[in-house]
Parts: sequence; C-alpha cells; structure tokens
Amino acid sequence: MADLTKVRIWANALIALHLDAHEWSFGFDNAKTRAGLCSFTTKRITVSRYLATTFDDDEVHQVLLHEVAHALAGHRAGHGPTWRSVAESIGCDGSRTHDGSVANELAPWIGVCPGGHPHYRYRKPARPMACGTCSKKYDPAYAIIWQHREVDTGRRRLASSGS
Repeated sequence: MADLTKVRIWANALIALHLDAHEWSFGFDNAKTRAGLCSFTTKRITVSRYLATTFDDDEVHQVLLHEVAHALAGHRAGHGPTWRSVAESIGCDGSRTHDGSVANELAPWIGVCPGGHPHYRYRKPARPMACGTCSKKYDPAYAIIWQHREVDTGRRRLASSGS
C-alpha cells in the first residue's frame, strides 16, 4: 500500500525532473477503474487515490512514469511507438494499460452471470448485459443479474483521505 504523501513527493520529483514544473502539476482524482491520467488541457497528471492506496510503491511509480511519458510524448502519441520509446527511456516498463486491480469494493452495483463471474459497475446498467467471458457476443443465456449494494463508508472515507 503506497502512502499518498509519498506518492505526491514522487510525482512532483518526476515532474521537476522530466517536465516544466511551472507548467505541469500533480493531484489525486477519484477514478476507480483507471490508475492515472495525463491531461494536456490542464497540464496536470493525476493518480487515483483509491487505487494508489491499494498498490505497492513500484506499481504507483510505474503509473507515474506512464503518465509522465504521455506528457513528454505529446497527446497525439497515444500508446504508440513514440510513447513507448519515451516511456522506456525514462524507466517505465512500457506497459500500455493498467492490468491490476480496480476499486471493486467501492462499486455500488455488482452482477453475476450464470457462469458465476462477478462484474462491477459504478453506475446502474442502463440495458441488459451479458458476460464477455462466457460469450463473445451478446447472448441472453449469459445475462448478468445486477444487485445494488451499500458501499462501506469507512473504506470510501479511507480511500478519499490524503488528497
């Protein structure tokens, strides 16, 4: 579990090392399904406070390097070869997307397919959904049954602290 105060220090150090610290800034956001974001509009790099509290230090460092690489490569680079080259040059492992856990414990909607696969949503699903693990195309035989659940306010509060 990364300490959010340390994450802020690391982020500001990486920004000072690789970017113009007068132009770029760092902050935490409330994202629950993505680890980080590089906003070219606001010149701000953010990390999910929810996920940062569950990641280890190395995972958070890779997220920060990933987003700094976006800032260096430019908004048109996406996750293409230019971004990858920049990412690797600053020590990022070049991973294109986050494949770790998401903040499922904070999702107020949980669904289960007939195969028993759990699915999490942060908004009420607007239409019927089928399990993508069980079937590549929509098939009502694999429909997900959704239930609303109360989210532990203590966990939500803990995840929100440290901003």
